[in-house]
Amino acid sequence: MIRVVFNQKGGVGKSSIAVNLAAISAQQGQRTLVVDLDPQCNSTHYLLGDESNTPDSDVRGFFEQALTFQLKPAAADSFVHATPFENLFLIPSNPDLGDLQSKLESKHKIYKLRDALTELWQQFDAIYIDTPPAFNFFSLSALAGADRCLIPFDCDDFARQALYSLLNNVHETRADHNNRLEVEGIVVNQFQPRASLPLRIVNELEAEDLPVLKTRISSSVKMKESHSAAVPLIWLAPNHKLTQEFVALYQELQG
Repeated sequence: MIRVVFNQKGGVGKSSIAVNLAAISAQQGQRTLVVDLDPQCNSTHYLLGDESNTPDSDVRGFFEQALTFQLKPAAADSFVHATPFENLFLIPSNPDLGDLQSKLESKHKIYKLRDALTELWQQFDAIYIDTPPAFNFFSLSALAGADRCLIPFDCDDFARQALYSLLNNVHETRADHNNRLEVEGIVVNQFQPRASLPLRIVNELEAEDLPVLKTRISSSVKMKESHSAAVPLIWLAPNHKLTQEFVALYQELQG
């Protein structure tokens, strides 16, 4: 399964969700790849730590080669890096990735990532794609190449209004670029069950028959500790409540 974690709003936990679901997949023996398309490089820093500043190839290099004719372009797997964690691999991002966007758009390279994912799928059991907080060339490329879309959602009214626009963009992408794409679910993140507003908003989304997943991801300082240590939760604190919520989410997604 190729999953893209997407939201046009920043700070909703895209990287945390992508990396921790991928880490659980890897910990359970699945050969798993994370593709970081966000110039903020959060997933890259999360998985490589201090080594994230020195990758010899990254997703920028992958897209750069699409802009010029090459007799023998580098294979997609040449951009894949091992991480310190067994079964978990990464195509790192680059802070200058955004500089290529207008060139890639003008040359209609929207399906280059899809083609690479098709090639990589022969080598991996699961692929998770982290996206920038915008509906742009890179997030559209991810949606065009994925099977499923996960939408992180933090519980406030601004996020709720943005959600409708996001769902419309995903459905439009399905119609125009990728007829196998499905919204797998809305992931309620940084959930505070004792606060009335988050509970009300989630209940209203469910009443609208939106695909809200049953598992809620709590707000916890343990996530910041995980980021700082550059160690996903399943290895940092396997018995912690937050980790077990991610395990429950992973299991829910497996059906």
